[in-house]
Amino acid sequence: MLKNVEISVVTSNENKFRELAELAKEYNIKLRWINLPKVEIQADSLEEIVRNSAIIAYNMIKSPLIMEDSGLFIEALNNFPGPYTNYVRRTIGLEGILKIMQGIENRNAYFMTAICYIDDKIVKVFTGKINGRISYSIRGDKGFGFDPIFIPEGEDRTFGEMNLEEKNKYSHRGKAFKEFVKFYLTYIS
Repeated sequence: MLKNVEISVVTSNENKFRELAELAKEYNIKLRWINLPKVEIQADSLEEIVRNSAIIAYNMIKSPLIMEDSGLFIEALNNFPGPYTNYVRRTIGLEGILKIMQGIENRNAYFMTAICYIDDKIVKVFTGKINGRISYSIRGDKGFGFDPIFIPEGEDRTFGEMNLEEKNKYSHRGKAFKEFVKFYLTYIS
């Protein structure tokens, strides 16, 4: 178990920070929120986007940090919106995705997260993925983003119907964070 470890998380999304901070408690890691907008390149890979964003953020704050990027990948839509998830959420939202999915039987989808850790010696990316399906309606008022239309595998509820502790049991973000912690425990020892 780690003692008195603090890591900066750069994000303008308080919900993402809250999820990561809750996950970090399990490992006795304290996360410090740095509320900066993420500078994103346009790319087809979450890993490439988050790596570039983390490098830019590191050059601004000159301190070890983690940065996160997530995407919803819908099988029947050729994995759209993928790395464009945030833009799609802001423009057409949950209703827009459900409208596009009308009449489509294949509801398979997955959420993926890429977390990048950077310091003065290393830049490393960790990923997590959760399979599931798109619901037929918006369900639940918890969570954020596309949570109210994503049902994780093995569940009948959407992420939007789960509290934070329940969501973190399945979460793509949680899986990526656990991979980061495994690395970090050996890296700092």
